[in-house]
Amino acid sequence: MGIGGISVGSLLIVLVIVMLLFGTKRLRNVGSDLGGALSGFRKAVKETEQTHESLTMDAAPQSAERRESQQRA
Repeated sequence: MGIGGISVGSLLIVLVIVMLLFGTKRLRNVGSDLGGALSGFRKAVKETEQTHESLTMDAAPQSAERRESQQRA
């Protein structure tokens, strides 16, 4: 038994049919495009996390300063 109840033989038959329909060159292009899209997505997520962390770090001292100034008053 393979993935989700589909046998390995069935998967190979589907792969051969897809290769005959689209050709290896187009499949290679789709694979590289998909890889580029995933790479861009990962980069955007990492940048967003870094921005969030820097904003959180900047906000923490400000809130501490506010608390101190409120306690003084």
